[in-house]
Amino acid sequence: MLRQVLTRLEQADALDGASDKLQAAVTATVRPRTLRDLLHGTWIGHPLHPVLVQVPVGAFLSAAVLDLGRYRSTGRAATALIGAGLAGVAPAVIAGLVDWSEMTRDRRRVGLVHAAANALAAGLYATSLVARLTGRVTQGKALAYAGLSVAGAGAFLGGHLSYAQGAGISHAAPEVTRLPDEWTVAGSLASLPDGKPAARRVGDTAVLFFRQGDRVTALIERCSHEGGPLSEGEVVDGCVVCPWHGSAFRLTDGAVMHGPAGNDQPVLPVRVREGMVEVRHP
Repeated sequence: MLRQVLTRLEQADALDGASDKLQAAVTATVRPRTLRDLLHGTWIGHPLHPVLVQVPVGAFLSAAVLDLGRYRSTGRAATALIGAGLAGVAPAVIAGLVDWSEMTRDRRRVGLVHAAANALAAGLYATSLVARLTGRVTQGKALAYAGLSVAGAGAFLGGHLSYAQGAGISHAAPEVTRLPDEWTVAGSLASLPDGKPAARRVGDTAVLFFRQGDRVTALIERCSHEGGPLSEGEVVDGCVVCPWHGSAFRLTDGAVMHGPAGNDQPVLPVRVREGMVEVRHP
């Protein structure tokens, strides 16, 4: 039954009206590309949102453990942790919304409910903090445990969004595993244009090659963000730009320079032997 609920949520087009309006608001509010790149996590080559959520999650879980104690000192510590957790909510929410705004509609439907659950949890924790500070400790604990329960449901949806729907993962990574372990010929060096990217198939995997004289680098051709064909993109300032959503990857080492991609593009071992270009699994 739980799986059926998740499937219906993915297909709940009734959420699209609210989803589209929120997406437009996020896009209009967070406009500078440097800010979007910062929030996507391009500067670390990894999505930033999962890192930021560790602050509120860790604080709220620790507070729940301390609330089991009966000493006044543990109560004060739990209150401080809830305050710290609430302070960490805003950065995590902002980064999550920017990532969410670049997702497909079925993912945004689940993400919208995920965000709503976490917003409710944050509200419960804020009310808990007020209750604790005004001496209503028992009520504060009850509200905190309610918040933790709702946050758990939100986390479950977040896990489904990532692991079942593939949001935020590198769509290029599975392509790497399909490459042969031994050196495999992809084509001749002479067949690769100098200073321009070119795609070649190595087994079942499309590989993007970039040649500069006798030096060749190789990347997975499928964009890590949503699997777009990088070979159809433009080359700008030494980067190949995905034609689907505009993610830019440095051709020499696969580093993501501009989002929405938060993951680097996988780089492959490559060599030139007797005029033939060969690659293999890393």
